[in-house]
Amino acid sequence: MREFIVEADGGSRGNPGPAGYGSVVIDAATGETLMEAAEYIGVATNNVAEYKGLVAGLKAAYQLDPTASVHVRMDSKLVVEQMSGRWKIKHPDMKPLAAEAARVYPSSQVTYEWIPREKNKHADRLANEAMDAGKRGKQWSPSASTADLDTRAARGAADPSPAGPPGDAAAGAAKARAALASTSRGASAPGSGASASGQGAVASAHGSSASGAAAADGADARAARNAAATPVGWAAAADLGAPATFVLLRHGETALTPEKRFSGSGGSDPSLSDVGREQAERAAAALAARGTIQAIVSSPLKRCQETAHTAAARLGLDVHIEDGLRETDFGSWEGLTFGEVRERHPEELNAWLASPKAAPPGGESFAAVSRRVSAARDRLTSAYAGRTVLLVTHVTPIKTLVRLALGAPPESLFRMELSAASVSAVAYYADGNASVRLLNDTSHLR
Repeated sequence: MREFIVEADGGSRGNPGPAGYGSVVIDAATGETLMEAAEYIGVATNNVAEYKGLVAGLKAAYQLDPTASVHVRMDSKLVVEQMSGRWKIKHPDMKPLAAEAARVYPSSQVTYEWIPREKNKHADRLANEAMDAGKRGKQWSPSASTADLDTRAARGAADPSPAGPPGDAAAGAAKARAALASTSRGASAPGSGASASGQGAVASAHGSSASGAAAADGADARAARNAAATPVGWAAAADLGAPATFVLLRHGETALTPEKRFSGSGGSDPSLSDVGREQAERAAAALAARGTIQAIVSSPLKRCQETAHTAAARLGLDVHIEDGLRETDFGSWEGLTFGEVRERHPEELNAWLASPKAAPPGGESFAAVSRRVSAARDRLTSAYAGRTVLLVTHVTPIKTLVRLALGAPPESLFRMELSAASVSAVAYYADGNASVRLLNDTSHLR
């Protein structure tokens, strides 16, 4: 049976803060670097980043040989003890990640060992490369990585003997160059639900002759460092720090949702239906698996609070209420279908469709909603700067946040689809700019 060593690490600059992971698969017999993986994952804790590094490393090993024996080495005592079964996994963010790691290989094929940080430098350098790339607004690229070269150079300096096994510095440098030239983005691990490349960029190393390696090492290393260098002048990105990221979750269905009835903040405040509760559970499970949510804020309306508390139970967080996230007050249209409004209030409906300043009789205009949502957005971006926050709210507030982030006109509200329990995301930077990351994702419901 083939034997692999997987070394993995993760880091967070702030804990929680901008985070990334790195992992490397090594041939246990030769010391050859077979695969590297790294990814910037946004704002997360050290523990989440370490677990994600473990998952990526195991999936990379599985790509190479699903029958192999795998020895995992990490400097995280928590991950090693939990995955070895000696410590209980209590934190809700850790449970789905540990379960995902355990599904890659049968437990009989994997062993775990804690190692000191100084013996985990390769994975640590990959994690830091990923975080550096994230700081520049990019993802880690294997073609720009010097982690393998740097780690082997450090080992060579510590042990300057001229000869060694196939895993020595010269052969390793040649193999690293082959790794930088070949990017693997293939085969997914059965039962894992994702490919190794889905966990970040993965470089696949293959054997190469070491002849001429000493002459080429310096040029390769310089080229890799130049590729990774931070741009200057007009090409340089401002160092704005981690953005405040709002993960926008629309509440699950109520009895009114399938009938497409107006349901705002001026009506009966319906609860979730059975379908809506199931949708909330699925959304909560997906958010827990991602492991990046650091706070939860909800509209005060019942359907949102029910959805938010379902997520909170999975994430181990409290729910905070923000009145600015409530739905539009649709006045006398509450509970009616669009067709019924067209029949009973044709002139008012035409005016409402034509101008954001027009309001339903006794209700609230989209212009008023925009002002309310903008004020809530400013309060929340200030309170949660640099953090990832789940906002559980309604159709109009979510569409308004997306519209404002894009600088789109008010009529764009009528041109977006937003399903029940869908997930969207917007990031807000310190310079006032915003970036729409996701819109109407319902993959967790399928």
